[in-house]
Amino acid sequence: MSRNLIFFGPPGAGKGTQAKRLMEDHSIPQISTGDILRANRSQGTELGRKAQGFMDNGKLVPDNLIIDMVDDRFGQGDCDNGWILDGFPRTVPQAVALDGLLNRRDAGVDRVVLLKVPDDDIVDRITGRRVCRTCGAPYHVTFKPPAVDGVCDADGGEVYQRADDTEEKVRVRLDEYAHNTAPVAAYFGQRGIVREIDGTGEIDEVYGRLVAVLE
Repeated sequence: MSRNLIFFGPPGAGKGTQAKRLMEDHSIPQISTGDILRANRSQGTELGRKAQGFMDNGKLVPDNLIIDMVDDRFGQGDCDNGWILDGFPRTVPQAVALDGLLNRRDAGVDRVVLLKVPDDDIVDRITGRRVCRTCGAPYHVTFKPPAVDGVCDADGGEVYQRADDTEEKVRVRLDEYAHNTAPVAAYFGQRGIVREIDGTGEIDEVYGRLVAVLE
């Protein structure tokens, strides 16, 4: 099975869910740039301190710093047998930088998986999401509502909708995704390694499609 993977898909497409399942079944670590950024900041690493400096000044963390964090993550032992990049690279310059990093490591990308979900389905998924304010337990008004409306089953905390989960903001994120990701998919598509799968339906159905394109 292909082992060096990139997962793409719009926000709410289920990339994280499918990556976690693949990680559990095949011991391939899921790598999210958001996660490694938070880890470096919380551990006070040199990379984390540099990133914090940009964030404290209201600036985006530059691509070269993110790439350095990804490089550092690849150097950890659990990546020896492969990895899943979840939602990265997001732009063509990031993809070019990733290629340079992998070339230095004498490695490459085996498969790029693109989860396709219609925009209206994404809006329904995300606007219906709710989360416990205290413990972070996830809910959905349609698929997984709490037993008591607005109250967490686990700890009785308030179940609320995040500010970014309104339809207006979701539509903006979808537009940004379409603008940035189409060129990245084309960049990798020249190598014949991009596989599109239908991201609609039950989680098990989507996972079956995913495994099929990785064999």
